[in-house]
Amino acid sequence: MKLNTVILAAGQGTRMRSAHPKVLHRLAGRPLLEHVIDTAEQLHSEAVHVVYGHGGETVPAALAHREVDWVLQAEQLGTGHAVMQAMPTIRDDANVLVLYGDVPLIRASTLTALLEQQADGVALLTVELDDPSGYGRIIRDDQDRVLRIVEHKDASDRERDIREVNTGILSVSAGRLRSWLASLKNNNSQGEYYLTDIIGMAVSEGVTVRVHRIGDPMEAAGVNDRRQLALLERAYQRRCADELMTHGVTFADPARYDQRGRVSVGRDVSIDVNVILEGNVELADNVNIGPNTLIRDSRIGEGVHIMANCVIEDAVVGAHSRIGPYARLRPETELAEHVHIGNFVEIKKSTVATGSKINHLSYVGDTTVGSHVNIGAGTITCNYDGANKHRTVIGDRAFIGSDTQLVAPVTVGDGATIGAGSTITRDTPPEQLTLSKRNAQISVSGWTRPVKKPKTDA
Repeated sequence: MKLNTVILAAGQGTRMRSAHPKVLHRLAGRPLLEHVIDTAEQLHSEAVHVVYGHGGETVPAALAHREVDWVLQAEQLGTGHAVMQAMPTIRDDANVLVLYGDVPLIRASTLTALLEQQADGVALLTVELDDPSGYGRIIRDDQDRVLRIVEHKDASDRERDIREVNTGILSVSAGRLRSWLASLKNNNSQGEYYLTDIIGMAVSEGVTVRVHRIGDPMEAAGVNDRRQLALLERAYQRRCADELMTHGVTFADPARYDQRGRVSVGRDVSIDVNVILEGNVELADNVNIGPNTLIRDSRIGEGVHIMANCVIEDAVVGAHSRIGPYARLRPETELAEHVHIGNFVEIKKSTVATGSKINHLSYVGDTTVGSHVNIGAGTITCNYDGANKHRTVIGDRAFIGSDTQLVAPVTVGDGATIGAGSTITRDTPPEQLTLSKRNAQISVSGWTRPVKKPKTDA
């Protein structure tokens, strides 16, 4: 049978104390609902139907990039009523899987196991909780067969002692579900149409109800307030850290790591505390990331060492480069191999070729930096004239003295040397010393750069 997934996401979430719909609150940087949609898509559903209500069009607007069927529940009259709204477009010969937009940690593998239990009956996902307060209890007969589900508010004291609870997640054929939904009554303490009542209907018709019980309660945990949201955030992050550790990552402390996207890693990667990886991040073999670092949508090459307190966004860092501490690589930065970017250096929309060094207190924007260039402390490229951006080109083996301003558009020739404190407004010739003096730019032919003296034993 074709699978149709129905995600219930119409709840108001009053305990969140928020003007935003509950399902749009973020876990790992993305809305709760989007996590559930991702999981549903892993099951290769023929269609994913999202039932929304509270917050109106803000929910589909926030997730307009997702290919789902948005279904409005104008009045919130219970879970059974919510599922009814999605049924008109679902064929009777399909299977229906019901999920919840505020239960973001459910695994696709768990749902696959649940679907395998369904056969020609109903498959129900349950979990045992130390404190089942607030959850519907699974009522069984003396042969351990499921009879019905009773909601906490409607349960007797004896029934409230039961620890096996309903997660709300179930799978059933659309034809049977449609029939049972039509027979739902709202004669309960909440005056709502409970989806859970279909279990009793199934039993009364002799339809088998099979149970898949999950071992990790966090998979079925919902978000009703901000404390629960924080709890699920840490559970999700520990799950991500555990997955990376199976691929060879060493964490200084897995509890102090945050992942807000997809991360691929090589071998022997080391990640210190308070590192945040966002978007799509690739870490090659032997990458070492220092504490308090943010990396977003970037590729980090083999053997790169990123020291403490760096921010790297939409950038490429070549193999065996060294970044930081306190460095910032802004979007469209691309570093080749063996590049050094030091403390309080900002690079934006620039390429830096092999072996070049920008080690201290510099800004390099809209620039092409050649290979084996040395840019001294306090150097800036003046790329913005107040209206337009202009490009700077620095040739191979150039040496830029400290406290230099390169006023774009300008080209520094191969092997050129720029004297400290210069303001360069015109192209400089290769292999010559250029400096500025009394507002004049001077190039000195025949000048040779100092060379390192050989070390001698004391």
